[in-house]
Amino acid sequence: MKTVGLTGGIGMGKSASLQLLQTRGIAVVDTDDLGRELVEPGQPALAEIREAFGPDVVGADGRLCRAKLAQRVFADPAARGRLEGILHPRIRRLWRAQFEAWRAEGRPLAVVVIPLLFETGAEGEVDAVLCAACSAATQQQRLLARGWAASQIRQRIQAQWPAEKKIALADYVIWTEGSMEVHAQQLDRVLGRLVP
Repeated sequence: MKTVGLTGGIGMGKSASLQLLQTRGIAVVDTDDLGRELVEPGQPALAEIREAFGPDVVGADGRLCRAKLAQRVFADPAARGRLEGILHPRIRRLWRAQFEAWRAEGRPLAVVVIPLLFETGAEGEVDAVLCAACSAATQQQRLLARGWAASQIRQRIQAQWPAEKKIALADYVIWTEGSMEVHAQQLDRVLGRLVP
């Protein structure tokens, strides 16, 4: 089974790439989804987060107060490191297990979406890295369209490697400035090289 890590900066087109892969029947696991599962009420990771960041990051309903936690960790690199230390090893175990299950099923190709792929050193665990990228101006527009404040955007972008660095290290790049049709055509060319 060929394995691919899909990465890219926030707002650069990873989600669109993921959707296109899924419509093509490609096995895809999204680490953002895994992270959300890990902080559901009753999960050990949520208890650890509460212990590390205080009871106010968990609401009366027992759910993680994402906005409150994000505000704290994106303003403080040490706090972000603590959160990543709780979540990243668990997330990695889950997607590795998913890859093993797909390998046992005889799938020809599996993709894991990891926004911080290079930052976490996961590139050594996949056969190829695919980076979704766009211009900084387009990224800014997309994030503003999500209703984010300029300060939030700045903090999130600073928490990741620059797009240029990811592009330079990736095996394949999908430039997401154009239409979904152009995006899909680029992706299909990459898939053709990965699984001839």
